[in-house]
Amino acid sequence: MALCLLFIASYLIGSIPSGYLIGKIFFKKDIRNYGSGNTGATNSFRVLGKPAGFAVTFFDIFKGFIVVFLPLWFSVDVHGLIVGAFSIIGHVYPIYLKFKGGKAVATSAGVLLGVNPLLFLVLIVIFFVILYLTKYVSLSSIIAAVCCVIGSIFVQDYILLAISFIVASLLIYRHTSNIKRILNGTEPKIKWM
Repeated sequence: MALCLLFIASYLIGSIPSGYLIGKIFFKKDIRNYGSGNTGATNSFRVLGKPAGFAVTFFDIFKGFIVVFLPLWFSVDVHGLIVGAFSIIGHVYPIYLKFKGGKAVATSAGVLLGVNPLLFLVLIVIFFVILYLTKYVSLSSIIAAVCCVIGSIFVQDYILLAISFIVASLLIYRHTSNIKRILNGTEPKIKWM
């Protein structure tokens, strides 16, 4: 019973739509009606600006990070990564927004930060190197997710391997339209200041 409650709590925390809430509270905008229509960090940067984008990124990472410690706090014998997976699902399919959420990049990063900070740092470097070279957030996210699967083999964490494979597959699926736009040359690039 306690395990089910942890999964539900993690899903509900992951479902908190920070991009939507920040847009509505501070900008009187429903972010779903602008840009890509996504509630995540990238669209928040584009639609609401840098301060809001950084805030959404922080909150989305935090909600993934915090849930991996729920098993420790409530003395439930389950890997924090498994609990964290429910937060990722909540971010992608939030109950609060009729199951239409973000792409789970920042929330997945938060889960990884909680379970393996060193691998998280390596993937952040990879993400920003690819972002600097290509200026595509979506491509950087996909490559970092694939590198997480590869990295989990090197650290010999097979629970991480299984979860990261599932998350990478979900992330690639959620970026299908981005992949098509990259191939067509119509995907928006970020602008470095």
